[in-house]
Amino acid sequence: MLELAIRHRQGDFTLETDLTLGEGLTAFFGASGSGKTTLINIVAGLVRPQEGRIVFHGETWSDGSIFLPPHRRRIGYVFQEGRLFPHMTVLQNLRYGERLLPQAERREDLDRIAALLGIADLLARRPAHLSGGEKQRVALGRALMASPKLLLMDEPLSALDTSLKAQILPYIERIRDEFGVPILYVSHSVEEVARLATAVVTFDKGRVTPVGRPDQALATVPRASGELPAGNFIEAVITAHHEEDGLTEALSAAGPLFLRRAPLRFGSRVRLFVPVSDIVVSIEPVSGLSALNRLSGRIRQVGEATGASATLTVDCNGLTVVAEVTRRSLRQLELQPGKPVHLLFKTVSIASEALFRQAHA
Repeated sequence: MLELAIRHRQGDFTLETDLTLGEGLTAFFGASGSGKTTLINIVAGLVRPQEGRIVFHGETWSDGSIFLPPHRRRIGYVFQEGRLFPHMTVLQNLRYGERLLPQAERREDLDRIAALLGIADLLARRPAHLSGGEKQRVALGRALMASPKLLLMDEPLSALDTSLKAQILPYIERIRDEFGVPILYVSHSVEEVARLATAVVTFDKGRVTPVGRPDQALATVPRASGELPAGNFIEAVITAHHEEDGLTEALSAAGPLFLRRAPLRFGSRVRLFVPVSDIVVSIEPVSGLSALNRLSGRIRQVGEATGASATLTVDCNGLTVVAEVTRRSLRQLELQPGKPVHLLFKTVSIASEALFRQAHA
């Protein structure tokens, strides 16, 4: 349990928090410059808050005259860049993570970490001979080898391209699910947060929201333009794999859904993310289209049009789905509360990089 009740002037705004953070991966989400990195640096002890207190599992880290230095907080920190020591091998970098720990407090095993992160064959190399993805995996390993009580990640994937991000995400998932160490994860990527987070704290120029479930917190976060919500979160259970088609089938409250083949067992719970702009709205049943995902429901609310677009909030058998339509479609289809509609979206609209895999049911 991490308690954060601080007030700290940062640039042209004041960062204020009154948070209690628990287990799992808590994402700090918001635009660049909104206070996310400042807060985790305060948690790490790299920045001393001007006012307030920080308490972790009953131990006071910061409160007035009390200020526990970083090395006594037992925190693992993964930065945007790996920040590996260039003159050391991968093995030496990993061992560096545990050098300050007494032998009795070293609970992590090098072989286990190396196997978990797929870096066992890299131990003799130096950072100059590693790819960007390999460097980040080694940085994750070094942080874990410190046997941390708390793990901090400051946009660890922001410097990587899409393919490298896809390679690293499963490793972060395994750390979240297998290590039992609470994680604070800074990001401004909806897809990363949708896939990884068990809770979300949103930031806006120092204003910090209470902790919420990702589907609750991110559903209200606008796009960068501030006009529309980013997308929908749909809870489902894996029910089938269609190997010949490269598809996985999942059952949601609104009906079956198809996503790209995912290596998940039957009964696994998932959280899907579907952008509002990828949903097609029809007032009649539609056939002859390639879109495999088709939900039916009634319009609950029509949002105020902003620019050329408006949002529809649709009740699909208790599942709330938000879709984006143009003003012309709104008028021509006579879309209004109470009207039945059909929502269609492609399998590829369910972003695999945003698929949250929950524990097996």
